[in-house]
Amino acid sequence: MKKPRITVIGSINMDLVTKTSTVPKVGETVIGESYFTIPGGKGANQAVAAARLGAEVTLIGCVGDDTFGGELKRHLAQQEVSTDYIKTISDTSTGIAAITLSEGDNSIIVVPGANNFVTPEVVKHHEHLIAKSDIVLLQLEIPLSSVLEATELAQKHNVPVILNPAPIQNLPKDLVLQVDYMTPNEHEQEMLLSNSELSAAELSQIKEKCIVTQGSKGVKLYQTEEQLIPSYPVEAVDSTGAGDSFNGALAVSLSKGMSLQEACQFANAVGALSVTKLGAQAGMPTLEEVEKFMSAY
Repeated sequence: MKKPRITVIGSINMDLVTKTSTVPKVGETVIGESYFTIPGGKGANQAVAAARLGAEVTLIGCVGDDTFGGELKRHLAQQEVSTDYIKTISDTSTGIAAITLSEGDNSIIVVPGANNFVTPEVVKHHEHLIAKSDIVLLQLEIPLSSVLEATELAQKHNVPVILNPAPIQNLPKDLVLQVDYMTPNEHEQEMLLSNSELSAAELSQIKEKCIVTQGSKGVKLYQTEEQLIPSYPVEAVDSTGAGDSFNGALAVSLSKGMSLQEACQFANAVGALSVTKLGAQAGMPTLEEVEKFMSAY
C-alpha cells in the first residue's frame, strides 16, 4: 500500500523543559527537579508523529545557524522526516519553547526565532511539494500570511488542509472558510466562532469543520449532528505534544481514506499513548504500538 504523503509547514523549536513540583509565583524562586532539552515545535512535532505512523513526511520550515538548528535537523532526519526543505537562516537563533512541567500539566513560552522566516515566498517556492501531497498540515507558529498562502496553494491543487489553530489568534475569514478541517481545543473553538465578520451560515460551516480536542474526554465532531469520540484512559506523565500527536495521526488516517470518525478514534489512541512518556516527540508511538494498544480495547 502506498504511504500517505504529508507536507507539514510549520515551526521547528528546541524545547527547554523544567520539571518542578511547585510552579513559582511572580517574583518567587523555587528549586526544580530536572531539566531537559528536547526537540519540539508544533510543525516538527506533527511531522514526527506522522512519520512514526508510517507516512512519507516532508517538513517545510526554518532553523537558525546555531547549535540547536543543526541538532534539530539531524534529529528530524533520524525520525525519517525529509529535511531537504528546511532552510538555515544566518545570524538568527533557532526557535525555542520554555516549558514548565508540574503535576502532569504544562505551561509554555515560545520564542519564534527562525520560524518567522517561513514567509509566503518560501511557501510559494515549494508549491510543487504541496501539489503532490495527500494532505497539508498547518499550525500558527509561523507567520499567518504564510499559513494563508499554503492554504490557497493547497486549494488550487485540490489538496485537503488540516489547520491546528494554535496558538490561537484572530484569523482572516478567507483562511477559516478555505481549510478543510480545524482541530481547536474548546477555548480555541470559542474564539473561532466569536468572529463578528462571519455570517450565521459561515459560522455553521466553520463549526462543521471543527474537530474539537477535549483532552481525556476525547474529541467532539459536528458533522450531521454533535458527536463525541471518546478518548482512551491512560496515566499521564507529560501532556506536552499530545495535540500534535493527534494532528499528525489525523493527517495519516484521513490520507488512508478512513472516515472522520475512524480517523478521530485512531488519533485519540495516538494522543493517549503520547502522554505516557516524557517529551513531545519522544512519546509519539509507532503504528505497531498504536495497533496493539487499540486491539486491547
